[in-house]
Amino acid sequence: MSSTEKMLFGKWVTRMNKEKIKSQIIAIRETGLTNMFDTNMVQRLAYEREFYELVTFIEECPSEYAHFIFTGKFKDKNTNNQS
Repeated sequence: MSSTEKMLFGKWVTRMNKEKIKSQIIAIRETGLTNMFDTNMVQRLAYEREFYELVTFIEECPSEYAHFIFTGKFKDKNTNNQS
């Protein structure tokens, strides 16, 4: 594993992918069109904007998505570190 990769959510996720998902979450939030805990609507808005990484992240990692919405940070399950 390279230094830019971490085992996150049981999958290989690069630092760049985390930044992309973060920017997609922020873009949806800034529209003001939905409550960010309405995951079905967030996924719909993300899909319409071709934010497929976010759609998949919400589908496969719902508790990690909620953690990010609450804290603004990703949770690393293996080390309990947040970044």
